[in-house]
Amino acid sequence: MKLRFTKMHGAGNDFVVLDATRGPLSLSNEQLRRLADRRFGVGADQILFVEPSQTPGVDFRYRIFNGIDGDEVEHCGNGARCFVRYVHEHGLTDKRRVRVETVNARLDLHLQDDGRVTVDMGPPRFAHADLPFDASGLTPRTVNGFELWPLALADGDAVEVAVLSMGNPHAVRRVEDVAHAPVGLEGPQIEGHERFAKRVNAGFLQVVDPGHVKLRVYERGAGETLACGTGACAAVVAGIRLGWLDAAVEVETRGGAVRIEWAGGHSPVLMTGPAVTVFEGEIEL
Repeated sequence: MKLRFTKMHGAGNDFVVLDATRGPLSLSNEQLRRLADRRFGVGADQILFVEPSQTPGVDFRYRIFNGIDGDEVEHCGNGARCFVRYVHEHGLTDKRRVRVETVNARLDLHLQDDGRVTVDMGPPRFAHADLPFDASGLTPRTVNGFELWPLALADGDAVEVAVLSMGNPHAVRRVEDVAHAPVGLEGPQIEGHERFAKRVNAGFLQVVDPGHVKLRVYERGAGETLACGTGACAAVVAGIRLGWLDAAVEVETRGGAVRIEWAGGHSPVLMTGPAVTVFEGEIEL
């Protein structure tokens, strides 16, 4: 099977985007992993499917598959920005504001005049059932009315994390210097921790000042990526709840920067950042 694709990235978080609007497209986990393989395929953190929506008032359906294991996941903020650039550049819509549905949410995407994209990520969720997170037997430390939960790691030490959902699960740990944070050691342990029944995205957050942070994320099913949109949202929301951050924050990742805004409460989280087409091609699977 020959398959046309577009390679894109949002702040270094890279994707293979596939057009399934003209007919159904079904790929096995093995084929998805082949596409994402950086030596034998195209290379990507995740694979994005653009599909027609069956819901009135929604423009497209948006599906996301991890590159490492081929599993479908709920949400990807950087991918959402690439999604709206893709449908606009490929003539699938002339709207600059697009509404899409994922496996568990609806997103409003706005293509700005400067090429950046603003995504309404919806409000954060803090109920442990939304992750899910098992806090039984744990005693949190409360800061500014928000909990930091102790997670025991393999060496017997415990790290403190804030937990929340941005449509997918996140655990955010504050570190002094993100460049030297033990992401490769602790990231897999947090991601697969027994307290998270469906695993979790592990964020390592350095607060530079109340309007500027640095972030690295070990993503669920993808490993460490150059950027993570939902991870940036989760880190900022946690930082605001804990009293560390302002309502608008520049998030610096190894792949680039995004701006995150949250007014608190049930307000939606707004993310603005780049979306870039790298190249297009055809691969035989």
